[in-house]
Amino acid sequence: MATQGFAVFETTVGACGIAWSELGVTGFQLPEGDTSSTRRRMTLRFSGALDATPPPHIQRAIDAVVALMRGDAVDLGFIALDMDGLPEFHQRVYDVARTIPPGATLTYGEVATRLGDPRSARAVGQALGRNPVPVIVPCHRVLAAGGKTGGFSAPGGSATKLNLLALEGAQLF
Repeated sequence: MATQGFAVFETTVGACGIAWSELGVTGFQLPEGDTSSTRRRMTLRFSGALDATPPPHIQRAIDAVVALMRGDAVDLGFIALDMDGLPEFHQRVYDVARTIPPGATLTYGEVATRLGDPRSARAVGQALGRNPVPVIVPCHRVLAAGGKTGGFSAPGGSATKLNLLALEGAQLF
């Protein structure tokens, strides 16, 4: 996963960042408070990558993310990801999470069951906690059992998770 470039862009929830390689998106950053903080975080996460104008396929991904965060029911499944170097189990978890449509949710246990190992719910949660491309791999759509929110490692924690779900029109409780 050799990240080549990154860009920071505005959404309804603030400045987000996206990083890419020649194979696809390598990282996504939810807002860090302001544009310069998000840009600083991207520089730290992707040292050596250039702050650059996104190529057309990355610009399409940005446009889709902006629409999703505006409340449009957009499927981000078309966005190519570069998951080179990520553990195979994590990749499988991310593949399942990408099948959850906007406004819908699954539990960690349901994701584990779809992977063929219902007892791996905790490992699913750990993989989602290390998700390098939140929103594109919609880890915010995965909840704890019993309607509980569960964790969210992005800035703002569970409040950000609930805000993203609200933007998508998810009915939680």
